[in-house]
Amino acid sequence: MLSRRTFAGLFTSIIVPPGLSWSQGRGINRKTVLYSGVGREFSRYEVDLEAATLLKRDTIELKSKVQYAWPHPSRRFLYVSSSNGGLGQTSDQHHVAAFRMDPSSGSLQPHGEPITLQWRPIHSSVDNAGQYLLTAYNEPSGLSVHRINDDGTIGAQVRQPDSLDCGIYAHQIRVTPSNRSVILVTRGNDSTATRPEDPGSLKVYSFGNGVLTNKASVQPGDGLGFGPRHLDFHPTRPWVYVSIERQNQIQVYKLQPDGGLSTTPLFVKDTLPHPDMHVSSAGPIHVHPNGRFVYLTNRGGWSSAPVPAAEMYDGKPILQSTNSTVAVFSIDPETGDPTLIQSADVHGAHPRTFSFDARARILVAGSLVPVALRQSGGIGVLPAGLSVFRVGQNGMLDYVRRYDVETGREMQWWSGLVALA
Repeated sequence: MLSRRTFAGLFTSIIVPPGLSWSQGRGINRKTVLYSGVGREFSRYEVDLEAATLLKRDTIELKSKVQYAWPHPSRRFLYVSSSNGGLGQTSDQHHVAAFRMDPSSGSLQPHGEPITLQWRPIHSSVDNAGQYLLTAYNEPSGLSVHRINDDGTIGAQVRQPDSLDCGIYAHQIRVTPSNRSVILVTRGNDSTATRPEDPGSLKVYSFGNGVLTNKASVQPGDGLGFGPRHLDFHPTRPWVYVSIERQNQIQVYKLQPDGGLSTTPLFVKDTLPHPDMHVSSAGPIHVHPNGRFVYLTNRGGWSSAPVPAAEMYDGKPILQSTNSTVAVFSIDPETGDPTLIQSADVHGAHPRTFSFDARARILVAGSLVPVALRQSGGIGVLPAGLSVFRVGQNGMLDYVRRYDVETGREMQWWSGLVALA
């Protein structure tokens, strides 16, 4: 069994600099693997960083469909959440499980019993000290905190105040670099024919001994016209980059010394070269380990709602383009101002997740579903897949190849590169 002191030593030796996304640590010479979740299947891919190749090795099966995954700071354990729910689906089975990651191969072994959750988990993360597992739920909007035991297994849930403000449609939960506050990103919802728009917000909490207390609610005005999805922290400066899903924007906020956020954004930029052609929605966001660039996806080619009067092929609406890109922004080192420098075609539809290796030599984007595309040779189906890019010194992406992923009736809901211990 690992003691807290042992864990502290492990964490000190491989500490993730403030602001690095979960796939990025200082283990620049560590082996990297990629995991991909399709339905209940969770697959491991061997990664060759020099050749920019992936090789599928094995698959394990979870209790229900993969939702999200996050590694412990020690890189010895991976926490994977699952649910039999989904968009528009009722659900009654929700879990989070701990796995041991083999340090040489990344193969997974169950580590303790899965923990039952109350609702479908949409996102999870671990605090910087590796002592707590935090989970966000979208419907109903909420969160939970579980202790992580000395041996890396999942422990008891920490009771939270009844007055906690969890907004509407939570989509991500992150601990700030100081480990003293937590931000819950709540997206809100677009209006429909029968329901008005729900406001979005960034809910900021103080964080101590696993307990959250309301600190601030950050949004423009009443939160209408503001639909944040994910955020990431700059590695060395007090800048927080937020992906605004429903408005195809990137917004930058200042992280205050007390763990709060500036009440208004420092900068607001569009994520598409032609903002009047919003046929996709902004997705996940990650800051480059060197702090000079920030990346987010524009996700097109798929919608949970039927497309009216659409021409169909193989049960799918025919598209002229996937409308899916990775938007690359350079960051002004003095001000934090992001400038769009590239919109790289993902070569797949609806990139719901993407990740870097520890040094950001490659980027892998996971596309959600197969789509029907009209091409020069006719109409064909582009499968879901994993698209591999090299990352240049100038931050630009160079497409290398893609790997088809068979999804059947499921979706590739999550994928990620993880550096091993």
